[in-house]
Formats: sequence, structure tokens, C-alpha cells
Amino acid sequence: MHLVLWRPIRAECRILSACLLLAGVLAAPASAQTAGEGLSPTLANIKATHTVRIGYRESSPPFSFLDHSNRPIGYSLELCDAIVEEIGTEVDDANLKVDYVKVTSDDRIPAVVQNKIDLECGSTTANSERAKQVAFSPLIFVAGTKLMVPKASGVTQIADLKGKTVVVTKGTTNEQAINNVNAKQSLGLNVVTSPDHEQSYQMLVDGKADAFATDDILLYGLIARHKSQDKFRVTGDYLSYDPYGIMYRKGEKQMKDVVERAFRRLASNRDIVPLYNKWFIARLPTGEKLNVAISPQLEEAFKVLDETQ
Repeated sequence: MHLVLWRPIRAECRILSACLLLAGVLAAPASAQTAGEGLSPTLANIKATHTVRIGYRESSPPFSFLDHSNRPIGYSLELCDAIVEEIGTEVDDANLKVDYVKVTSDDRIPAVVQNKIDLECGSTTANSERAKQVAFSPLIFVAGTKLMVPKASGVTQIADLKGKTVVVTKGTTNEQAINNVNAKQSLGLNVVTSPDHEQSYQMLVDGKADAFATDDILLYGLIARHKSQDKFRVTGDYLSYDPYGIMYRKGEKQMKDVVERAFRRLASNRDIVPLYNKWFIARLPTGEKLNVAISPQLEEAFKVLDETQ
């Protein structure tokens, strides 16, 4: 599914600047294309086609999802707006189009590697294994694997699911986390997969799984989106650490410089908490509220940022 739109850059687009500070990006010097320097393959193609191809997810609120008009929206897409703006400056084209390309957890990395998209703007964990294939932007969020279970269920931790069925979304770090804990604790779990988070959620709704394991923030997002707070809850210890980033093709220094320059520009703004509140506290454009407070880790990061201003 491709949606081609002229997408204005939203003024409210801001990044979790403190996280960037922790990632060390703020210390890096800005670099821009020098006169006469050739464009990298990605940027050259964007200049030739006047189009940036953005991979989006259909059901990863509040990072990347569809509104009531089936238009891709979300926190990650706002971050990519800023990257597109910076690309426009780099290739001297202020009127770039955006071609939205639907991706899933299973095909998002191949889509980047095989040059089907230029940026993947979803809820993707940046880890060393994936970094062998793709490049990642600075940190945009930190999540971790937890469990969604029926509210009436007595499950409070992964060990309570011994011998039962857990659904995970194919191609996610959550799948790896559940398989690892299953082997380590000899739980005898029946681990099943589905193509995307919405289908995983539906398996839990239909009683085909006893729990759905994915990043905690995505579980809260799905519960809010389906208004199922009275049916499901999120529980258990964190089973993985999942720092999110925007994906793009590996090995293109100029593209890397553009992405990091966009993030440094966003990091210079002090509008951090309002951005967080927009997507994680306030009512989303689709009507639901996540009510996920800023974690102590992010609060500390914000404090560090304030001290550097």
C-alpha cells in the first residue's frame, strides 16, 4: 500500500532531546554537503524523483498508525518530517513529496536493505544485530517486552504461563525475548506468531492465545485504541530492553549526517515535555488516550538536558 502525499513539516515536531544527549549526538559537529560534493545513493535518488519513501506501520500507536481517514500519523512520523525537511535542504528541494509505504515487523528491514523505502518510521528496536544490516537514528524512545493478558487472568509474570500459548509478532525482538526466556526457564510455552500487532491482539481477543508479548508502550496503545481497558491489562517484569530508532540504509555517511543534523536541530528546542504529552498523555487524533507517564529514566534525562542549556 503506497500513499503519496505532499506532507508539510509540522512545527510541533520535537525529539526527546535528552535522549539524544545521552546518545552522544549533541556533541557531534554538524556537517553539511560541501559545494560540488556528490550526493549519496539515497539522496541522489530522492533528488531525481523529488520523493522520499517512508515506511510506516498500521498498528503501532502512538509511533506509527492510521487515523480514521487511513492516513499514517504518529510520533515517529513527526520525527521523520524533520528528517525530510533536512533532506530537502541537502538536495536543494524544498517541495519533496512523501510516498508512504506500508511495512510490517517482518519485512521492514528488507524494505530498507532492498531500497524499497528510504526511512522506516515505526517502532523499531535498534540493536547490534540489526545494525549489521541497517543504520539507525539517535534514540527516540525506550521500551521493553511485557505481557498483555485478560484482566481476569491470574497471570502476573511469565512463569505463570507455563505450558500455555503466547502470541508474538513475527520478526520482532519480542519474539526473540520470549523464546529465550522459554528456553532458559523451561516453561514449555507454545510460542505462536502473527504478521502484525493487530493480528496478535486479535488472537488474544479470540482466545487463541493466553498472552500477547510485545513492547509495553505498544500494548498500552492497542488497549487504548480498542477501548479494552476493562478486558485486558499489561503485566510482568521487563523481558527485554528495546531502544527505538528510525532506520535508513547503512554505509551512507552523507545520509547519516543529514539524519543526525535533523536530530541536533530538534534537540536544540526545549519543547520536550509538550511533545511527549501530545503522543503519550493527551488524547490522540484518533480519540484515545494512553496516559503513559514519563518514566523516571526520561525525567532524569530531561533534567540533564535542562542543565546543559
